[in-house]
Amino acid sequence: MTLVTTKELTQSAQRGQYAVGAFNVTNIAMARGVVAAAEANCSPVILQIGEKQLTNYVPLDLMGTVMLTLARQAKVPIAVHLDHGFSYEVIIQALKLGFSSVMIDASQTDFATNIAQTKAVVQVAHALGVSVEAELGPMNREGGGTTVDYRQLAQTYTDPQAAERFVAATGTDLLAIAYGTVHGIYSQTPHLSFDRLQQIAQLVSVPLVVHGGSGLADQDYRRSIANGICKINYYSNLAYTVANTVKQKLQQTTTQVFISDVDNWTQQLVQAEVSAKLQIFGSAGQA
Repeated sequence: MTLVTTKELTQSAQRGQYAVGAFNVTNIAMARGVVAAAEANCSPVILQIGEKQLTNYVPLDLMGTVMLTLARQAKVPIAVHLDHGFSYEVIIQALKLGFSSVMIDASQTDFATNIAQTKAVVQVAHALGVSVEAELGPMNREGGGTTVDYRQLAQTYTDPQAAERFVAATGTDLLAIAYGTVHGIYSQTPHLSFDRLQQIAQLVSVPLVVHGGSGLADQDYRRSIANGICKINYYSNLAYTVANTVKQKLQQTTTQVFISDVDNWTQQLVQAEVSAKLQIFGSAGQA
């Protein structure tokens, strides 16, 4: 199947009122598990890796090559995406490797700087036929000693009018917004502002993205999709659940275990978890 862009996938999702799952992968077993789930469910997916994950886990040229190879060999349409690209240099590296989509995350800067940095990436990426995702409204993060005050999240919600101006000024293909989700494993039950999401969707025509998509209730996914979300990022719960299930299997196994066994378990567990999410997101059968 031909490697596709996130713009193609999410515009189809927008028309069909479902969401495309975007799954961060940091090793071959995870990537193969995502692709196997996509093929088994006849679903489009997005394989992605974030810039910070490149520093912590695996180099871009190595993992990117694996992701691109799997996408080109897959029986379903797959986009390969750089998630949370903070530096222009890493984004350019992803473009040179052949990624079909990149994210420029300048959401921690002021509005004018975010526009300028996003426009610069859009200009280069569009010249290569590559999609661009940007973010407006900084996302909070749980974990690593950081606890989010959920009562204060409304202060960081994306402003609908600002979103409209941002998309018009930058030409971004997708927009990641803040309406109550956080990155990482939730320490409390999230309360999403569907009113804010709906307001943004009414003013912005490009597909909308939710980050911090792990750990939401099934009804939150479905309601988010009904109100305009077309791409759902899903990593933290996937990585945590799979790792701890593998840990339990290691503790319970009485026979010899090799690293290749762990790889196989990882792939199978990722496939099962991703398959369940593709059904909830409504993308199963859409490839």
